[in-house]
Amino acid sequence: MADNGLNCSIKASYEDFKLNVSFMIKTGELACIIGPSGCGKSTTLQLIAGLIQPEEGSIQLNGSDITFKAVHERQIAMVFQDYALFPHMNVAQNIAYPMKLRKINKAKRKESINRLLSLVSLEGYQKRKPQELSGGERQRVALARALASQPQLLLLDEPLSALDAKLRKHLREEIRRIHEETGITTVYVTHDQEEALSIADRIIVMHEGNVEQIGTGEEIYNKPNSLFVASFMGEGNTLPYSIIPRTLVSQVGSSSFIFKPLDGRHTIFFRPEDVTLQDDAKLPLPEFLPHLQFKHVEVEKIEFQGNHYRLTCSWEGQSIIANATRKPKTKIVTLGIRIQDFREYLDGKLVEKHALSTS
Repeated sequence: MADNGLNCSIKASYEDFKLNVSFMIKTGELACIIGPSGCGKSTTLQLIAGLIQPEEGSIQLNGSDITFKAVHERQIAMVFQDYALFPHMNVAQNIAYPMKLRKINKAKRKESINRLLSLVSLEGYQKRKPQELSGGERQRVALARALASQPQLLLLDEPLSALDAKLRKHLREEIRRIHEETGITTVYVTHDQEEALSIADRIIVMHEGNVEQIGTGEEIYNKPNSLFVASFMGEGNTLPYSIIPRTLVSQVGSSSFIFKPLDGRHTIFFRPEDVTLQDDAKLPLPEFLPHLQFKHVEVEKIEFQGNHYRLTCSWEGQSIIANATRKPKTKIVTLGIRIQDFREYLDGKLVEKHALSTS
């Protein structure tokens, strides 16, 4: 086991579910824990912080076992969802609080306050009270106060969930910038997939108290190892594997494909952005690589989403979501998906090698 970073392997039982998680975060990484409500992500953060204790396992931070250490002995700082600022203290006093506990002298405290306010882009806010600040400003003060304790590990529990979408996007960029400037190992809990994909070095996807997959944003999105991860980390289409014989098109010489259905719930999954569209019945689908071709597809709904149109379509009782760069001219279209762009799942778990293979 590595000496640096955070190493967790913990079990705990609760009335609703059992938690059984194991993961490692390298020193200096920003890792996001993501999953649906009730999956155990905030509980995991509280276990790391020492607010609750595990039944089994260990938590190691930079080589030191902190599993049963008191909260104040862990060198961990946490920013809560509601920021938990002291309402009777001004901004400077809130930030100074952890430094006063460590008995840092007044001159050094003042110097650190100014530096931290500059870091979170709140210069000149020293005298303001929390109730005089916007939600985004309170969030940044809470972050500055957490950093004032000079932690080895920073925990953020859905810090942007109470803010509007535009402000969330701005502040997640600020959090990433601050992380890069400080280099503090950070664990960030969120339920927002876009947030996790945009700021995390590593993503930990949780489901029903377990870790489903760990990887970079690109790995999680493009190579999900379960149907749950595929569906949770972005939009997609899940179709039965049995549709392949009547949709498979190969124009590569004389190559033929062997159709090998597997016992169980055998499905394919693909992203809307990987779908090719043809809305002119007189022209073939502009695709030459082996692909699945869905003919006589009815476009039921079109949504303009800025840089693309999102199409909700129906084909032989199956729903297919596709992205298009332009609005289709007709209600009946042809759709295609390359074999290399869909993934196969058996009972929700990834089939490592395509059951569909060339002869």
